[in-house]
Order: sequence, then C-alpha cells, then structure tokens
Amino acid sequence: MSIYFDNNSTTNPCEKALEAMNFCLREVYGNPSSVHAPGNFAREKLSQLRREIAASINAKENEIIFVASGSEANNLCIKGFCYSANTENKKHIITTAIEHPSVLKTFEELEAEGFEATYLPVDENGFVQSTTLMNAIRDDTLLVSISHSNNEIGTIQNIKELRAMIPHIVFHTDAVQSFKKAPFDASDNRVDLASFSGHKIHAPKGIGFIFKRDGINIKSIISGGSQEFGLRAGTENIASIAALAAAINDINEQDIARIKSLQRKLLNNLLELEGVKINGPENLDFRNCTNVSVSFAGHEAEAIVNYMNDKGIYVSTRSACSSNSKQVSHVLKAINLGPQYIHGTVRIGLSKYSTEDEVNAFLGCLQEYMTKNKPYLINPI
Repeated sequence: MSIYFDNNSTTNPCEKALEAMNFCLREVYGNPSSVHAPGNFAREKLSQLRREIAASINAKENEIIFVASGSEANNLCIKGFCYSANTENKKHIITTAIEHPSVLKTFEELEAEGFEATYLPVDENGFVQSTTLMNAIRDDTLLVSISHSNNEIGTIQNIKELRAMIPHIVFHTDAVQSFKKAPFDASDNRVDLASFSGHKIHAPKGIGFIFKRDGINIKSIISGGSQEFGLRAGTENIASIAALAAAINDINEQDIARIKSLQRKLLNNLLELEGVKINGPENLDFRNCTNVSVSFAGHEAEAIVNYMNDKGIYVSTRSACSSNSKQVSHVLKAINLGPQYIHGTVRIGLSKYSTEDEVNAFLGCLQEYMTKNKPYLINPI
C-alpha cells in the first residue's frame, strides 16, 4: 500500500503535463530569443502558453512573468516592487505573522536594508481582521503582502475585501497554495502582484509565475538578459511552462468538488476522536480544499508521521520548507495553539488523485496508532 497525502508540499506531475513537457523537450528546443526558424517557433509557443496561463486568472498576456518557483515569485514581487518604488518617503511594509518563509525572510532582509515592517496578528483560525489591517496602515505604507491561502493550516483570506479597503496601496498576495483550488480572478480582486507555482497542482517542480498588474513597476532581481519583459533574466523554460499550462487545464470543478467531499469526510471522522483539534476554519468555503491540519493532544506529530510512513501512508508535520527545523511552527504560535496540541500537529494534503479508499485507510491506520499509543503530557513551550 502507498498513499501520498503530502500534496500541500508537492504533487506528482499529471500525465498531460508530462506529455506537454516531453513534446516541447523534443520539438520546441529553440531559444525564443533567437531570430531563426526554431527560435521563432519557440517564441510563438511561449506566447501561446502565456496567453493560456493569463486566461486562467483573467489577466492580460503581458501581466504574466515566468519564474522558477513560488519562492522566487514572492521575492520578485516584494523586492522587485520595493527596489523600483520611490521609497524616499515611504518605507513601511506590511505582512502577516503566518506567511510562507519566502515572504517572511524577504521582509526581514528588507528591514536590514532600512525598511520598517509590521507583522499583522491573526485570529485563532488564521484570519486577518480588517480592523487590524486598517490600524496598521500609515501615511508611509508602501506595500501590503497577505497570502491568499496559508500553507500550513489552509485558511483562505478574503483578499478582495482586504484589498478594497486599501485601494491606494500596492497589494501583493502569495497564491501558491490556493491556485486552481480556490477562485482567483486578477481582474476582480484587483491585487497588484501575485505569486504562483506549478508543483502544487501536478506540474513539475521548477516553474512558477507572477502576475504583475499593467502599470505596476518592479525591478528585476536576477541580472542578465532581457527575457520576460526585462524582469527575469535567463532563457525561458518552455517545456516546464507547457507542463504548467497543461496541468492548469487538467483541473476542473468536478475535481475540486470531489476533493472537498474527501476533506469533509476526513474532518468529520477526525473530530470524533478524543483530544483532537482541527486547525484553521472548519467552514470549507474559507479553507484550501486540499488541506487538513489536525492536532492530537498529548502526542508527538513525528511519531504519528513515522508510524504512517511505515504503513506506506505519507503525511507531514508542517510546511516542507520548515519541516527540518526543530522550532515550533510560527503559524501554530500565531493562532495561539495550546501546548497540549502544538507538538502533535499533522498536515494531510489531498489531491485530485486521492480516493475515499485512501481516506478510509488513513483513518484506520490512525485509529490503530491511537489504540497502541496513549497520550502523555508534553512540556509547555
């Protein structure tokens, strides 16, 4: 038995993505910056793919810039804007306490360069309150960055509402976890910058993109050629871009509805267990459909994960970007998760390939673990 439930860390590439990638590796090998026939063919293919991907978020073709990852996308959006803006009188930047490390560390680096950062608190379900955001805004606020969906507990922020409150300030959102799993319309929500990644939606690793609203200026953070409208030097990875476009087109509303039904089944069954707490909102309208973050009082998450691993069921303890750290998750701290739960938090990541039989097998294995391992006291943090 092999059950992969770590899809919030990464996903297996879908067949259509692999087919599109293989075709381009064989047939679209020219450099799109070259003027000969193979280069022209590659350039036309790149334009076609850019249009397709732009359409998936209701954006314009020239508002899409391809990068290598979600982390690079966040760096390019945040640093790129701050470096390009006139910061003589505006050096205040705002984010939340539960952002992905690629946002938090970028903010820390900007602080070392003279910017002043505010880290907004969130409530017990991971939501930013509108009054909290408004109270943080100052005359010198330059940028606000709030993720669309949290990578650990799955909370989906009401980006459209938060953005509407501060239309005069440039707004960035990290949409890596929510892309194709929750509605995202660049025209409707009016964000200025957004980050996306392919390997969370069954495209290969090594490809992502940013949305940069027409009229917003950013500065390249990679020096070199003039690719990607002069904003990201380096020959475009057309094969991976083609795989990304194929993966985007391969996810439909029926897939999302089925994932949500599995998520609800998991949540309902987990809540029947003693000493269990679900992290993030129980209302699925405000939760990433692939995410279930659950804490077991008096248990160590690593012990649960290792037990599952031995049974061929693969879950995680937290974000893959932080899983090697011995520190307590900054997200769980921010939502004030109690000490009896905080060391026993497991993240289950579903995908369109997950099945009800797999969910049942996971629940059975978990019940088996709980029967064999009684809870014990954990020292407070």
